[in-house]
Amino acid sequence: MESPISIAMISDFFHPAVGGVENHIYMLSAKLLRRGHKVIIITHSHSPDRVGIRWLLPALKVYYIPFLPIANSATLPNFFTSLPYLRTILLREHIHLIHAHASLSSIGHEGILHSHLMGIRTVFTDHSLFGFDDAASILTNKLMVGTLKNVDAIICVSHTGRENTVLRGQLFERSEEDPNQLEVRRNLYVIPNALVAEQFKPFVQPPTDTITIVVLSRLAYRKGIDLLVATAPRICALFPEVNFVVGGDGPKLIDLLQMREKYLLQDRIELLGPIRHKDVLSVLSRGSIYMNTSLTEAFGIGILEAACAGLYVMSTRVGGVPEILPKDMISFAEPEEDDVIRAISEAVDIIQRGKHDPFRAHELIKTFYNWEDVATRTEKVYDAVLKSRQMDLMERIRRTMDLGPFAGPIYTIILIVDCIFFLFLEWWMPREDLHFVHHHWDKDVFAELVDEKLRDGRDAKPFQS
Repeated sequence: MESPISIAMISDFFHPAVGGVENHIYMLSAKLLRRGHKVIIITHSHSPDRVGIRWLLPALKVYYIPFLPIANSATLPNFFTSLPYLRTILLREHIHLIHAHASLSSIGHEGILHSHLMGIRTVFTDHSLFGFDDAASILTNKLMVGTLKNVDAIICVSHTGRENTVLRGQLFERSEEDPNQLEVRRNLYVIPNALVAEQFKPFVQPPTDTITIVVLSRLAYRKGIDLLVATAPRICALFPEVNFVVGGDGPKLIDLLQMREKYLLQDRIELLGPIRHKDVLSVLSRGSIYMNTSLTEAFGIGILEAACAGLYVMSTRVGGVPEILPKDMISFAEPEEDDVIRAISEAVDIIQRGKHDPFRAHELIKTFYNWEDVATRTEKVYDAVLKSRQMDLMERIRRTMDLGPFAGPIYTIILIVDCIFFLFLEWWMPREDLHFVHHHWDKDVFAELVDEKLRDGRDAKPFQS
C-alpha cells in the first residue's frame, strides 16, 4: 500500500477466549502492525473485570466495550446500543477501515452497519460453514444477508467457504452486460488461515510399538464427537497397540466419559479436558496420528497445526479440509462410522510401515502457510477497497430494499433509524469535543534511540566493587 492506514478489527471472538478466530485476528493484527499500519481491536467485555482498554504485545490496543455474551462468546444482536461506543472509538482513533470477523459476531455486523455513516470502509471475513435447514442457520444467514448487502469486500478462508458464503449471503448482482442475468459479486476474496510453524516443531519419538491417536477439538456436535464416540471402541478392539489422547471441553464430554466407562477403556482413552494454546504442541507430540471427525469445517487450523507438528492426519472429507494438505499427508473418510474405521486403518498402516516423515511434513508446511503472506494479501484487499467507489445512503437503501418484500422494509427501517440516531449523537456529543488519539510514533527515531542505548551499554565501564 502507498501509505499506512488505521484499521479496526471488530468481533465478539477475541482473547481471553481461545479459538481459531481469536488467534487469526491476533496474528493478522500483529503482522499489520509490523508493516506500519495502526491496528486496534474492538470486542465485548469478559467477566469479572475485562472491560475498558487493554494492551497486548506487540503494542496492540484492545477496546472491551461493556456488553456481555449470551452464549459461546457471542453477544445479543441489538443494532443501536453499540453505536455510541463504536462512533466514539472509530472517530477518536481516526479509523479508515473496519474489518469484521465471524458470521455469529453481532458486534461485527453492527460495526459494518454503523461505519458507513462515518465514511469508514468495511471488510468482512467469514470463518465458518453453516447449513440452510435448521433454525440457527436460517436466522444467522438472514442477518448476514442484510449485513453483506452493503459491505465493501468479503474474505473467506477456503474456496468451499466462499461457495457457502455466496449462497448464504446471496452475494449475487445483476450483470452489467445483461441485466436479466445474475453473477457472483466481484469483491469476494479467498485468503487461507496460517500458523507460526516454528511453534510446532516435531519431536524425535522414541521407538515404541504403541500408536497414539490425538484428538484436539471443541467437544460439540458440529465437531463430530458422536462419530468419535461410535468409532473409538471399535478402533481399540481392532488395534490393541492403539491408544487415544483427547483434549478439549464441551457439551459432548459426558458422552465420551460414558463411552469410556461402558467399554472399560480407561487405560486406552485419556481425556485431558481444556487445553491452553501454549500446551497444544506438548499434547500433539505424544501422538503419531491426528484424528478429525468434524461434520463441517471451513478450514481446520487444528489439522494444519497437527500436520506441522509431524502427525499423520485422518479427517472427514467435509468443507474446506481437502484444500489444506497434500494427499500423502492425510487420509480422508466420509462422515460415516465404517469409512472412518477404514481411514484410521489406512493411517495406522502408514505409521507402522514408516511411510510418513514428520520432519519433511513440517518443512513443507513452513513453505505452504505463513502470516506474512496472509497480511500481504489482506493489504491488497484493503487497498482495493479504499480505491473503490463508496456507496451513498440512497444506494444503500436501494440495495437493502432488494432483500425482499418482508426483510427489505425491516432492514431499511433499521438503517434509517440508525442514521437518525447517528445525527442525534452528532448533536449531543459533537465530534469536536471528543478526545482524539494522536500518535507521534516514528520508527526511525525509535531505532536511533535503541542504537544509542546499545552504544551507551557497550561504552559503559564495567562495575567494580
